[in-house]
Amino acid sequence: MSHQRKVVGRGLGALLASRQVPPAPAADAASASTPAPNVLPSESIQQIPLNSLDRNPYQTRSVSFGGLEELGASIEAVGLLQPIVVRPVAGGRYQVIAGERRWEAVRQLRHRSIAAIVRPVSNEQAMEMTIVENLQRVELTCMEQARGYERLAREFALSQEELAQRTGKQRSSVGNFLRLLKLPPSVQAMLDQGQLSFGHAKALMGLESPEEVEQLAQRIVALSFSVRQTEKAATNLAHARRRAERIDLVYPNLREGGQQLQQRLGVHVTVTYRNRKGKIVIEYSSLEEFDRIVATIRTEARRTGN
Repeated sequence: MSHQRKVVGRGLGALLASRQVPPAPAADAASASTPAPNVLPSESIQQIPLNSLDRNPYQTRSVSFGGLEELGASIEAVGLLQPIVVRPVAGGRYQVIAGERRWEAVRQLRHRSIAAIVRPVSNEQAMEMTIVENLQRVELTCMEQARGYERLAREFALSQEELAQRTGKQRSSVGNFLRLLKLPPSVQAMLDQGQLSFGHAKALMGLESPEEVEQLAQRIVALSFSVRQTEKAATNLAHARRRAERIDLVYPNLREGGQQLQQRLGVHVTVTYRNRKGKIVIEYSSLEEFDRIVATIRTEARRTGN
């Protein structure tokens, strides 16, 4: 496996090197204004028929085709400013490594071909190039980045330090993204949908119980918690859990009663006991939630006749 890391890494380094080579003659409106990019001696710039192109099988993110009208209008006006990158595969076909949006825009313009840098790379190199390119994009969700790091580590047996070197990121940042994959699936879905931010997720990762993580995540979304509010709530939960563990050793009925009260009120409840005295702390995050708690207690009191 270490041999594979060495080969792949050296291959990617070579791919990122550059040498100026004149472009191939333009044969389509899509390449009329294409500047000469940096290519390697083993590469070439060609006009590739659109019907000879296949999508990238190693793509780890969802490619958005929104806003193609503007991109298409720009290509019509000044030509394709940057060729796509492809690699040759069997049967005279090519796989797109980079530039799927440009390819789609040119296709919608009904051009027959597109300017492309033809880069002869292996499956492993194509996969690594795709993942690294994706991880350098700013519009990825934090979960898309986490899955990209995980796949890069899994496919090429890379450590977090090596991942940081390949992607130009801090090792601590890589580690935080990988920790997101340990969150419950429902919380990961909230991150994918933009309901939670990376800052929210970092606070949630400080909790040990998946149930606590899910419950707090739901409160964050329902009450629009800021990151600071989330950090405070997570700290309170962690402290409450440690206190409850101590209480449970001597008075298990106190913890059970606190849990029942918490379930009935739908908010976090802390029960403490010290020197033969104790407190029941009911947390709320807004005046509306306070009113709801008071109404619930009153309804319960009327029901029991107290």
